[in-house]
Amino acid sequence: MACRLIGLALGIWCCLLPVEAQVNGGCAGSPAASEMTLGVQAFKHANYAQAVMHLRAAVALDGVCTAARLFLGAAYLQQFVPGADSPDNLRMAASAREQFAAVLEKEPDNQSALASMASLSFNMNKLDEAVTWYKRLVEVNPGNKEAYYTLAVIAWTQAQAPISKARERSGMKPDDPGPVKPDAVREELRGKCLAQIQEGLDDIDRALEIDAEYGDAMAYANLLWRLKAELEESADAYQFDNDQANTWFQRVIDTRKARAQREP
Repeated sequence: MACRLIGLALGIWCCLLPVEAQVNGGCAGSPAASEMTLGVQAFKHANYAQAVMHLRAAVALDGVCTAARLFLGAAYLQQFVPGADSPDNLRMAASAREQFAAVLEKEPDNQSALASMASLSFNMNKLDEAVTWYKRLVEVNPGNKEAYYTLAVIAWTQAQAPISKARERSGMKPDDPGPVKPDAVREELRGKCLAQIQEGLDDIDRALEIDAEYGDAMAYANLLWRLKAELEESADAYQFDNDQANTWFQRVIDTRKARAQREP
């Protein structure tokens, strides 16, 4: 998931960059133009260390060239390994963050920088920070389905951990049906997690309004409804939530089949 989201963010902002920045390096007429072109070419060939060398030179020659900073940040980001805490890896993340922050200081609504900051925070497991960035991103671009989807992923991740721990502490096995026991523990979890789960479901709805066949979003709708069931106070409510989850699970299957049938 983590690596996929890094690629997702980079794909989003590469599409948002001006065409000239992707074709000939951008910063036309700038003393940084030649270094920028070499850096972009190295980036496209996945030679990220070489890309960093040229793009750092471009930024040094022209610190106001937004495209140079975005590509430099992306070159650092591509070398970052989620979950690795080595000093070199953390320096790579810090270097990427520095470039995207510099862009946002001058262009607060730059979607490429916002998407990259959000993805980096997510992949560093700074989930509250990631939520802040993704919410800023959807304020700028309400049509960004990936941002809504990732907000839902974060909601599930943050709610699932305490619910799973509560089940384990109460002696419930992974396959034991819910809701969480005992009642006092479940009531405490309702106060902590229920609104967050609902917000995740709302974000899924927004993502599906943008793309009705967004299979990943449907899969997390299934997971969020199952998590919500763990907090219900009656057998009927528990069953209703699981029925909703089953419906979304089936929709994932049906959507994938329909797409496969449309493919030549």
